[in-house]
Amino acid sequence: MARAVDGTKRKNRRVKIVQLAKGFRGRRGTNYKAAKDAVTKALVHAYVDRRDRKGQFRSLWITRINAAVRGEGLSYSRFIDGCTKAGIALNRKALSNMAIEDPAAFKAVVDAAKRALQV
Repeated sequence: MARAVDGTKRKNRRVKIVQLAKGFRGRRGTNYKAAKDAVTKALVHAYVDRRDRKGQFRSLWITRINAAVRGEGLSYSRFIDGCTKAGIALNRKALSNMAIEDPAAFKAVVDAAKRALQV
């Protein structure tokens, strides 16, 4: 009996990989052997970068807070220290949004942090 080589399971597995490589340039998007390596690498990067995105957003929030606080005569680190001493438990995302959308409320938080630093 002849050995079956072009079975549907094998073909389906290969088609799935090539479909994941849709949009890749050159052989990486059409040739199974090249697409397999490209898709594996792309999925690894996707996994790692989903976690990296969290750190990038935190950096963005810190930069925004620092820019807003400098106008009030404080540095970012002194402001965070003041917030801790004042018992203000707002995260950096909330502080960043507050600095952009509600400057009056942010100024109140900065004033509270300044008072806590002086005590």
